[in-house]
Amino acid sequence: MRRAWIAVPFLLLLTANPSAAHALTLNEVNTADFKDGQKNQSPALLTKAQVLLDRARFSPGTLDGKRGENFSNALRAFQKENGLQENGELNAETWSKLAQGSEPAVIEYTITAGDVKGPFADEIPEKMEKKAALKRLDYTGADELLAERFHMDEDLLTSLNPGKKFDKAGTVIAVANVNVKPVALKGKIGKLEVDKSRKQLRVLGSDGKMLAMYPASIGSEEKPAPSGTLKVVRVAKNPTYTYNPDFAFRGVKAKEEFKIAPGPNNPVGAVWIALNEKTYGIHGTPDPEKVGKAASHGCVRLTNWDALALAAIVKKGTAVEFLD
Repeated sequence: MRRAWIAVPFLLLLTANPSAAHALTLNEVNTADFKDGQKNQSPALLTKAQVLLDRARFSPGTLDGKRGENFSNALRAFQKENGLQENGELNAETWSKLAQGSEPAVIEYTITAGDVKGPFADEIPEKMEKKAALKRLDYTGADELLAERFHMDEDLLTSLNPGKKFDKAGTVIAVANVNVKPVALKGKIGKLEVDKSRKQLRVLGSDGKMLAMYPASIGSEEKPAPSGTLKVVRVAKNPTYTYNPDFAFRGVKAKEEFKIAPGPNNPVGAVWIALNEKTYGIHGTPDPEKVGKAASHGCVRLTNWDALALAAIVKKGTAVEFLD
């Protein structure tokens, strides 16, 4: 979740992104409620809806309090499985179904000594060959670690905690309440569907009903994802990434194989779900905010937390059907 900073005038920054100037509060998010006919939905309401979708296993990807394709797709999937009109819009019927339950959307969390001790990486280089020189692909700071743990965009984390330092143990911060026990799967897994056009991975039960949905980056023109049906062969957490020069990725000049050490900023993130076609798998990413928006190198790329959630429920032999 690394960010490239560009110097721009402060006034221009506020003009280009007005929501960045408004700090959210825990109470503002937790008390947010849908009003019928509401067109301009507030960041507080959108944040709450995203948290609720995440907990229901219909992932909107990175929680950012904004409308976007991943959010709309998550709503559409939730609506489909709850017998509602599939329009990808937050409306009264969808809100009524989504907002059931008593757990707050945002809670207080006290930063621990373990959160801030590191080790952290000073910088994660862009070039893969330079990444191979690192002993571990760690987080770049406690802010990145905390944002990812609570499935949040770093801007949302900052907006909920204006002026607070994330590198000081004992600091009490507001975070998305996503680490409660997730909604139980309503049935046995039948297969995974990787929908290339909708940029999503769906977990289907043996009866064909959708049990979970995750936004995904799926292949590219340079290295398209496979077609047909494959199977899960193994799951590797905290994987080492091996670059094969036969991949011939754009911008990589190496002519010999090299390895990139494990860590959350590894090219395949926190987990690798290998498929029975060489070099293809389902995996995490160091850039969760790009999932569903940027291409991948042929594989199925999820946020680290979604990939870990999926890894916990698939088994060796689980079918993975790619839909063109």
